[in-house]
Amino acid sequence: MRLLKIFYLALFLFCMPFYVMAENPESGRPKFDPVKFQADLEEFITSDAGLTPAEAAKFFPVYRAMMKEQRTYFERMRHYRHTDTSDDKASREAIIQSDLIDIHLKKIQQSYHQKFLKILAPGKVLRILKAEARFHRRAFKRSFNKK
Repeated sequence: MRLLKIFYLALFLFCMPFYVMAENPESGRPKFDPVKFQADLEEFITSDAGLTPAEAAKFFPVYRAMMKEQRTYFERMRHYRHTDTSDDKASREAIIQSDLIDIHLKKIQQSYHQKFLKILAPGKVLRILKAEARFHRRAFKRSFNKK
């Protein structure tokens, strides 16, 4: 009986750190929340680019549509990260397909930038593009600083 109590105590003490890490994301790596990320991005763009609520209401539905369209290409590109670099044929195919995906992404950006220009003044659109790049750089840096 005493041995059983010691076993359960040892098991409890062994499992406790895992439970604490699951309960407290600060001690482990926090999970990515895409909804929060999108909300933070839109809030940052709105304040940094100086969008009015009316401008933001017109702009962000079009912006979200662009991001949704681009996401399919990003998912396809992710497939090529796992290409065996010792296989020349597979490497060549990965390079060619990645280049084609980059071209498609740029065409999508270009068409949506034209739509943005129909909604907002060019200066605002450029401020939005710069704010978006700044937000992603900061988010990337924060993700490495939290480790």
